[in-house]
Order: sequence, then structure tokens, then C-alpha cells
Amino acid sequence: MKKISSLLAIILCAFTINAQQSFYDLKATTIDGKEFKFSELKGKKVLIVNTASKCGYTPQYEDLETLYKTYKDKNLVIIGFPANNFMKQEPGSNTEIKEFCTKNYGVSFMMMEKISVKGDDMHLVYQWLTQKAKNSKMDSAVKWNFQKYMINEKGELVDVAYSSDKPMGGKIEEWIKK
Repeated sequence: MKKISSLLAIILCAFTINAQQSFYDLKATTIDGKEFKFSELKGKKVLIVNTASKCGYTPQYEDLETLYKTYKDKNLVIIGFPANNFMKQEPGSNTEIKEFCTKNYGVSFMMMEKISVKGDDMHLVYQWLTQKAKNSKMDSAVKWNFQKYMINEKGELVDVAYSSDKPMGGKIEEWIKK
């Protein structure tokens, strides 16, 4: 009986370890339809933001672009994930979203295809960001557009900044400077 208990404990431990997924195992599709492997982000700080074109926080695109231009040479990558989960504030197609971001805000940071950031069809990247069982740090819920997740150079989730947290100044910029 003692051997069976030990064996079950080992199996349970192995199952728990396998439930956790590395940030670098993830992939997503760019707004241009190309697969992007997050393993390409090793050694970089990554800020992931769910975006929307018709939201009160949409002007944050400008601050995100400024943040990106200021710190991209210091290993910062920003990835925008357009999502239509909140009051249908991102109704556009990928082509329309890309055109809007480029024309109105000069966005040059990476934009992914439109996804879902909550619910039954939540994208795998957002499952990792919001579930402690996958990210080993914390559970969280995406509460609104322009919520920001900070991932360090080792691919570890560090913190979350909510919609009202501005990209420039405050905790996001402090984290980048560390």
C-alpha cells in the first residue's frame, strides 16, 4: 500500500508539472496572418495588451507606441491583441484594425489577429496569462480593454496593470527600468 501511495504521489506531481506551460511554448497569429512563436521573445520584457478601436482607452495606443519607441532598444516588446469582448468595441476585421492603428496612432509594435480574451473561446495566450495553473504566478480576469500583462526576460508573468494604468509613467515604466 505504501508503494502505491508513493507512486500516486509521483504521478500527481508529474501531472501538476505538465499542467504548467511555458510562455515560450505559446504561439499566436499576427494581424497579417503569420504564425508567431513566443520562443522568439526569450530574453525580452514583454507587455501584452488587449486592444479595441472604439473604447474610451483607445488613445492609449499613442502612449503604447511612445513606450515602445522609447524602450524597444532596451529589449521591450509590446504585443497588442485586438478583442471584441467588451461592448463590441472592436468590430473591425484584422485589415481594418491594422489600418486604424497605423493611420491614427502610427502603431509599429506587434499586433496580433483579433481574438477572444475571455469566455469559452479564450485564446491560449490569455488562458496562460489569466490562470495560475498555467503561469505559476496568479489568477486574474480581463476586466476591460487595454489591460496590460508584464512578462519578464525569463518568460515569467510579473504583474498585471488595468485599463486605467497608463503605459507611460507609473508601474509599467518602473518595471521596464528594473
